[in-house]
Amino acid sequence: MGKPMASRLLAAGHQVIAWNRTRSKVQELVALGAQLAEAPPNAVRYQGQPVDFIITMLEAGPIVEQVMLAALPAIAASSIFIDMSSTRQSEALGFQALLAEKGVAFVDAPVSGGVLGAEAGTLAIMAGAQIDIYAKVEQLLKIFGRPTRVGDPGCGQLAKLCNQLIVGGTLGIIAEALLLAQAGGADPVAVRAALRGGFAESRILEVHGQRMLDRNFLPGGQVKSQAKDMENVLIAAEHAGLTLPLAELVTQAYRRLLDSVPHADQSAALLGLEQLNPGIRLGTAQDKLPL
Repeated sequence: MGKPMASRLLAAGHQVIAWNRTRSKVQELVALGAQLAEAPPNAVRYQGQPVDFIITMLEAGPIVEQVMLAALPAIAASSIFIDMSSTRQSEALGFQALLAEKGVAFVDAPVSGGVLGAEAGTLAIMAGAQIDIYAKVEQLLKIFGRPTRVGDPGCGQLAKLCNQLIVGGTLGIIAEALLLAQAGGADPVAVRAALRGGFAESRILEVHGQRMLDRNFLPGGQVKSQAKDMENVLIAAEHAGLTLPLAELVTQAYRRLLDSVPHADQSAALLGLEQLNPGIRLGTAQDKLPL
């Protein structure tokens, strides 16, 4: 996600200083005009002066914290720190508190739309920020897609969990619908086509429904990422005093997939369903799975 997002910043005319835990990944951005930072503290300063915005796009909350702590001594109060990773709401609130000690404003702005959305600049961006800070970052976020302020810091992660709950649940339901069509004697390709445009229509039916029919499980979003998000949904629900029975079922389904296909696309929800129904398989195509 980071490479296409940084590429869009460069294309929009911004000066980008890039650092990555894997140095070779930054070289691709350097070829596009980015400046290589040797370490996190070097990425938050440009020619000795504080940068306007610091953006992180990382695997999970603990990694964000590591990078933030490494850069913290060099971060100036005039910079705004935007974390676009998917973390726990409690982690986002912890980041805000850590930065507030230095007078640095924080925005949690997780995204939905995958690598294709990042490349096209069509990401859905859920921003948690104070109103005055959001006004300063909105135009920057529009380079990546469609930002919406959903509340104060921490609320962006909560909104992303709501998104992932809907995505995870819908993937499972679509897998069940298509496998039901197959097992009952209907043409699942035709059934999907018949559902398109009705109340069951969705972006997930369009994209991931076709992935299931093609048995194309090469990753956009990965099973391990969806599983992590579902676990965080349950944690957020517990903190809010809620019982979410469907979320618990979806989480269990993704837990089962972690041992076998953690790096497969989220549409591998179909594979978990087929494991529960031996002898019933959607279509005849060979599975396309990551190595």
